[in-house]
Amino acid sequence: MTDRALAVVRAGALTTVQDLGRPGHAHLGVPRSGALDPPAAALVNRLVGNPPEAAVLETTLNGCALRPRSAVTVAVGGAPCAVTVGGRPAPWGAPVHVPCGTLLDIGPARSGVRGYVAVAGGVAVEPVLGSRSTDLLSGLGPAPLTDGTVLPLGQPVGPHARVDAAPQPGPPTELVLRVTPGPRDDWFTATAVRTLVTRAYRVSTASNRIGLRTEGPALERSRAGELPSEGMVWGAVQVPPDGRPVVFLADHPTTGGYPVIAVVRAADLPAAAQAVPGTPVRFVAVRRR
Repeated sequence: MTDRALAVVRAGALTTVQDLGRPGHAHLGVPRSGALDPPAAALVNRLVGNPPEAAVLETTLNGCALRPRSAVTVAVGGAPCAVTVGGRPAPWGAPVHVPCGTLLDIGPARSGVRGYVAVAGGVAVEPVLGSRSTDLLSGLGPAPLTDGTVLPLGQPVGPHARVDAAPQPGPPTELVLRVTPGPRDDWFTATAVRTLVTRAYRVSTASNRIGLRTEGPALERSRAGELPSEGMVWGAVQVPPDGRPVVFLADHPTTGGYPVIAVVRAADLPAAAQAVPGTPVRFVAVRRR
């Protein structure tokens, strides 16, 4: 076959379709979703000549393998990994030509967590509420990929970038998250608020696209009981009953009843997408702008 499509040969641990997400639907209970590392997704799109809103594949830890049904140009970025085309090494972080029927293999992450695969023309699954993103919380968008899935591709719209290498930030050896207080920091003791921004935490193995969970000192509340559910945002630092902070990521719930002690600066969240379990985490207090 020579149609514009990708056949999934190896789906990997978790590979999903992601784009810029579907902001503006929180009142319907629909999270934003979208790529957890937006700069990495934007870069691979630029490398193959796609517009920023084109859908890409987001891999988790061990990559994936794909076989195009027509010749395509691809770029792999995000978490550094080995890339092969037809069993031969190919560049990471640069446009790559993949002939029709040739296996493209994206290997395990050498560091970091999430890789991004852009194909010229973008992944053209049907949009839902204006986005092609897979949302693991609500179930909107295409299901996570499985072996044998066939993904339609759009038509290329521009020339791919001519580069020798595209600089990309490395995954963090220490995750530094700048936070502003509140809106419910008054639900915690002064000692707990001080602990959050002075003590070390680590990324938990229970982290996922919904939230980055941490291990470390528990934060003590000054009030008992629970809040009525209230709105949540990407970057909210919610504290469940075990006292360990959870940083909400792209597939976070739109409401919640556990108090939010702080909110992470948006510019620091892409690094959270690449922080492997065990990575040290520091919350740094900054003033509201």
